[in-house]
Amino acid sequence: MAPVSRRDALLWTLAGAASAAGCAPSRTAPIGAGGEGAVRRTAPYVPFDVTWMIRPAHGRKYLGAGFPGTTVPTGALDAWTAKAGKAPNLLSCRLAWGETFRTDEVRAVFGRGILPYVVWEPWHRTLREIADGRDDDYVRRTAQSVRDLNVPVALAFAQEMNGGRYPWGSRRATPGEFVGAWRRIHDVFQDTGVSDVIWVWSPSAADAVKGARLEPYYPGDAYADWLGLVGYYTGHGPHTFGTLFGPAVEQVRAFTRIPVLVAETASAAGGRKAADIRDLVRGVTGRRDVVGFLWFDAHTETDWRIDSGPAALTAFRRGVADPRFGFDVRHP
Repeated sequence: MAPVSRRDALLWTLAGAASAAGCAPSRTAPIGAGGEGAVRRTAPYVPFDVTWMIRPAHGRKYLGAGFPGTTVPTGALDAWTAKAGKAPNLLSCRLAWGETFRTDEVRAVFGRGILPYVVWEPWHRTLREIADGRDDDYVRRTAQSVRDLNVPVALAFAQEMNGGRYPWGSRRATPGEFVGAWRRIHDVFQDTGVSDVIWVWSPSAADAVKGARLEPYYPGDAYADWLGLVGYYTGHGPHTFGTLFGPAVEQVRAFTRIPVLVAETASAAGGRKAADIRDLVRGVTGRRDVVGFLWFDAHTETDWRIDSGPAALTAFRRGVADPRFGFDVRHP
């Protein structure tokens, strides 16, 4: 199936909405997971266009936060905002393959001026099965929920596909299977009239450092909007922006110019953490092709949280105080 441009998809959706509703169009859409009701729009339905959000103007950057678990409690988000001294404008949540898209949660996140970033994880289905269309009905229902919600959503499917950490990674699936699954999902969304998704192709930066080739996993510029790199500052291995993320960016620049998001990162607790945070902020603000970063705030095998120590918290607050971070995603 030949992909069409985002502009053409918008025009297709507008035409469909107008033809269905005549001179005074309206739209009925489900509210929340499980179809808890319907809302009738009395104003004309205008599909959300995310084009301006892919490359924010004036050097603005996304400040992202992520937390353990599949949902983000309001209290955790408020507490992180108080610690960071600034609210994030990008928030990650995880959606397991087969789960219903959480419409109410996504709507609430966007209502706070935050771009929802959904990490869609195919735990119980192989990439080959998805590529073959086994779950097209599920994908279509999800696409319809995203379309009818009509707020922007960044969507990363099968993150870190080039590494061996996940069952959809390089140990159990081929690059061709990943590309096939990605394009199948994208095409179903496109055919459903979805225009409000930023497609985030999200490989592991650490595995790129080890020499894993990225180009075989790339679905193509018609199918991806951001390069969403996953990479952590740890006590061993690369510990500068250039050595951690540079090899992946260098590889990718040989075949695409899409913007870069540091889609998941953090620094391990310890004496180097404050320096790591300063290095991350310099790396993000110093490159025009990097649109921001998302910090995974958790205490797991180590304390990745921004307040694991006073020096780390001070460095983080000072770094994100830069006015380029944290713009309101509801306003171009």
